[in-house]
Amino acid sequence: MSALTPKQLAFLRAHELCRFATASKDGKPHVVPVIYAMDGENVVVATDYGTKKLRNLKENRSVALVVDEYHPNRAVMIEGECEILERGEEYMRLLHVLFERFEYYRKNSWGEGDSPILKVKPSRAVSW
Repeated sequence: MSALTPKQLAFLRAHELCRFATASKDGKPHVVPVIYAMDGENVVVATDYGTKKLRNLKENRSVALVVDEYHPNRAVMIEGECEILERGEEYMRLLHVLFERFEYYRKNSWGEGDSPILKVKPSRAVSW
């Protein structure tokens, strides 16, 4: 069963910026804006080594994110588990998803081991 409705998926595909929340093992929250791509209903994000969000995710794989707009006031909030990918077939497939979505990534491409890719599998979604 999908955590996202077709309407929520369409909204997410029409945007590219979200607020991405992680927490350390002791529950200290951290929220940052990130660009993302959709892979089915999974949210795909590239990150750098050394970031707070990556350190948090190595301790606690639970995440939340919000994609919103102010006029009109609409949003989708997702809770889920995050997988960290650094190499392999799935890494390369998701890297191409990011390259297809973002010209910046195509112009500044990278390969396995250069930058982790985060794959968020939604378990719950709320929209307004």
